[in-house]
Formats: sequence, structure tokens, C-alpha cells
Amino acid sequence: MPAFTTQQRLTLAIVPRLASLIIRCLGVTLRYHDVVDDGAATGYANPTAAVYVLWHRSLLACAWRFRNRNIAILISESFDGELIARTVARLGFVPIRGSSSRGGAPGLRNMERAFRAGHNCAITADGPRGPVFIAKPGAAQLATLVGTDVGAFYVLPQRAWQLRSWDRFLIPKPFSRVVVSWSNRVPAEPAAVQQALDRAVELAEKFLR
Repeated sequence: MPAFTTQQRLTLAIVPRLASLIIRCLGVTLRYHDVVDDGAATGYANPTAAVYVLWHRSLLACAWRFRNRNIAILISESFDGELIARTVARLGFVPIRGSSSRGGAPGLRNMERAFRAGHNCAITADGPRGPVFIAKPGAAQLATLVGTDVGAFYVLPQRAWQLRSWDRFLIPKPFSRVVVSWSNRVPAEPAAVQQALDRAVELAEKFLR
């Protein structure tokens, strides 16, 4: 556990509680719809653990949809990552620390342990710093380690505020319709993962047109 300043400790004591409360209040107003590619399936009731990828901008909308399912999520070891980890833990996720840029190898090993313990594992393919919509190899590496394929999904609100951040982060507007699109599972290869994510985006945007 890193040493935090007094101000950081105060932030960590307040922000995750407040953020998780806001997510709960917003989440109950959202209307989710699943869109599934031909031959694909949603990931809500996997009989065994699986590896999934998504884009970083969808995290907020995902937090409510996938709450309380003990999904393992790879989260940066930065201070911002600590805020996110403590927030999602309050929503029933299992935060695993590490990323492609900081603590990547330990993070993948811990995700491997989570997978073998029976947890579904989710990785933001373009996190934690981008570039946006460019998949890094982490998900393919994890899937190779555990001997499985990779599923991709995208969560897109019909109405949202888009931040001026590297990931074009989306904050769903209250009472918005939100589509969750699922593409077919693909082999543990970076190019195939990129194509699956692109396909999930295509499905979501087509549904909301």
C-alpha cells in the first residue's frame, strides 16, 4: 500500500463513498438494452470464468449494469486508480491493481489468479492513458495465460455528457436509454480483440440510430 498524504487520505475517505452513491442514484434511472451479434451471447451468466474487454469511456455506465457480480477489474496503481478501486469495490467488483503502463506484469498475474478462482475478468483495452479506441495487448495476454478466448462489449448511453478527456469519457444523463452490445468471442490475438471491440461499437451505434 503506497503512502498517502493527509489530503489524499481525506479524499480516499470521502470520494469513493460519494461516487458510489451517485452511481447508485443515477443507475436506477437508466434503461439498459442488450444487443447481441449473430452467434454471440451476453456475459451475464457464464457457467465458467471468462475474459472480457471494453473501452475506458464506458466505465461509468458499466458500473451499475454489472454491479454485485464479483467481476475482477484491472485498475491502475496510480492515486486515481486507488479512488476507482475503492469506488467499484463498494459496488461489488473485485479490483485488481496494475495496468499496461504501471505494474502490468503483476497485474496480469493477479488477474490470472482471479480467473482461476472463478471470477469473470474485465480489462479496459485502451486504459489507463490511451490512445482512445486502440486496444493494448493486455487482454490477449491474459487470455493466453489462462487458455481462453476473449469477449468484447460496449456500453453506450443514448444521451450523455462527454468529457474532454483522452478517453472521451461518457457520463449517462438521467433516464437515458443505454445499449450494451456484445460481439462474438475471438481468439487471444491483439488484432482479433481490436476487431471485436470495433464490432461492438458498430452494433451499439447502429441500434441507437
